[in-house]
Amino acid sequence: MSTMRVLVSGASGYIGRVVVAELATAGHTAVPLVGDVRTCGAVRDVDAVVHLAGLGRVRESFEDPVRYYDVNVGGTVNLLRSAPPRFVLASTAGVYGAPPSGPVAEDRPRAPVNPYAASKAAAEDVVEWAARAGLVSGVALRLFNVAGGGDRDDTRIVTRACGAVAGRLPAVEVFGDGSAVRDFVHVRDVARAFVTAVERSVTGYEVLNVGSTPASVADVLASVERVTGREVPVVRRPAHPGEARELRADTGRLRALGWAPRHSDLDDVVRDQWAVEVSAGT
Repeated sequence: MSTMRVLVSGASGYIGRVVVAELATAGHTAVPLVGDVRTCGAVRDVDAVVHLAGLGRVRESFEDPVRYYDVNVGGTVNLLRSAPPRFVLASTAGVYGAPPSGPVAEDRPRAPVNPYAASKAAAEDVVEWAARAGLVSGVALRLFNVAGGGDRDDTRIVTRACGAVAGRLPAVEVFGDGSAVRDFVHVRDVARAFVTAVERSVTGYEVLNVGSTPASVADVLASVERVTGREVPVVRRPAHPGEARELRADTGRLRALGWAPRHSDLDDVVRDQWAVEVSAGT
């Protein structure tokens, strides 16, 4: 694989920093995007774009859906105007909504149930139509629950539980009985998925799930207690109506490209996040 110049939007963010590092490890040159993704100038002299910049909080999206569409869709449209040869979009498993139990494959119909996921579905559509028109070669990576690596988003369960055990955050709110299952994947494995997508030499458009380890909320809390040797403080709340009971990734397509998770064992994810939590508090 020849060296590529890859523009990375959101390069200083949680996932972006790790993607930049993984691109360098693979021998490529990451070019961080400068400026607002919605208004930055033309993209020039790059072989690919990895588009990570955007808004990503579900509850916040209900309060300001227009802003979510403006940033998540408008930023995608602006970058596509330059028609870079390869365009890799960070999307979300939230586009599947609340599917029936069992691993979710990429061909399952989308049914987003919040403005954030709906804005990502719209961004996917823009990339797909641009690819159909022959303007770019496009990939949408539907990320499941990204964790580990020093995540600072306290709305996510692994980060929140570690912060609660450390005393930095209040007790963890558990909605329902804690049996809802989500699919967790370490941020470093996610970054390698982006490198895999960048290096694909196919035309057209494709969608790839990125997940690894299904676990319930109760499983996550038990893992945090194993790793830290401390009890996680918990407050019980009623279950959210309409919440998916299970959201697991079928990652067969991505694995067929040679990708496999290396860091996404649940205890390893928690151990990694806990180490950062502890170091930040010393």
